[in-house]
This record gives sequence, structure tokens and C-alpha cells, in this order.
Amino acid sequence: MTEPTRTVSPRTSTIERETLETKISLQLDIDGSGKADISTGVGFLDHMLTLFAVHGFFDLTVQAKGDTYVDDHHTVEDIGICLGQAFAQALGDKAGIHRYAHAYVPMDETLVRVSLDYSNRPFLHYDVTIRDQKVGIFDTALVVEFLRAVAQHAGLTLHVDLLHGENAHHIIEAVFKALGRAMGEGASLRQGLVGTLSSKGSL
Repeated sequence: MTEPTRTVSPRTSTIERETLETKISLQLDIDGSGKADISTGVGFLDHMLTLFAVHGFFDLTVQAKGDTYVDDHHTVEDIGICLGQAFAQALGDKAGIHRYAHAYVPMDETLVRVSLDYSNRPFLHYDVTIRDQKVGIFDTALVVEFLRAVAQHAGLTLHVDLLHGENAHHIIEAVFKALGRAMGEGASLRQGLVGTLSSKGSL
């Protein structure tokens, strides 16, 4: 006798956010193939979100307009909010997922580690020193703002550590790739797991 096949509802979400500073539309398919259609008005962030989607095997669409004539802060942070909300919505009660994950990503001289738990207890540890204030016109200080927003709204316990590295572009790229890998692994379904991976029975 064959075991019954567990059916999984599509783990997708759509987030719309509009404020006086930004207008964002985001669609996420956790069980995608790494397709990205990103247009945020912040070129470097477009590149990073594409890497995030590709290496996490997510299908991700982001269309955003923001007050980038002021600076990129509001757009970057609000996209982080929307991305976190999209994961929270798509995963629901997080039944069946691995929950914990980590990823080490090297890029030339750089090595980054991301460890996380879909815990519903938002926390960000960020130990990444970037010497350069800018990559092109992108403010490198916005990386932590983006990650804090994702962690807060996805309910992630998130630890991001730069083990070594010098080039600012390499460091940030490794962070986004490792984030994608870890979030994809943590959100993946564990065979045989029924319900939520918690001794309490819920997260």
C-alpha cells in the first residue's frame, strides 16, 4: 500500500504597500525556480534582490516607486517590510518546514554566514563591517536596515556574520546570496513532519 501524498497549498503571497514615501507591489512564490522581475528605482537593490531570488529558488516580483530624490532609505526599508510580510503570509503557521537553516557563501576574498530560525521571535544580529560608505551610489548602511525590516516582519531570528572580506560589493552580495539560501532551506518542507517543528506545538 502506498502512503498518501501530502498536498501542500501554494505558498504564495502578494503584498501591496503605499505610503507618502513609497508605493510597492510584491509577489512571492516560495516554491519557485529563481525567477526574478525586480524594478525598485534602486539599481543595486535590484541586483541584490535578483541574487536573493535566484539562490533561494524563489519566484519574486517587485515593483516599487519611492522618494529616491531624498535618498534610498525609505524604498529599501519598505521593500524589506514587504518581503518579510510576504514570507509570513506565504508560510502561514509554518507547518511542515525545516524552520532552522544556515548558509555559508564565499565570494572571492569574502565569506559570509547567515543563520536563521522562522521562530516568530524577530531578532537581528548583524556583525558586518563594511569600510566603504557607498557601492556606486548605494549607501552600504542600508543593508542592515533592510535586514532588520525583513526579520521583524517575517518573524525571523536572523544572525548575519562577516567572517572575512574587504570588498564592499562582494560582502553585500554574499549577504544577499546567503540570506536567500538560508531562507529557502528554512522554508523548505521536511518529509514526514506533520504540524509545526516545535515542542510547544506552535510558533
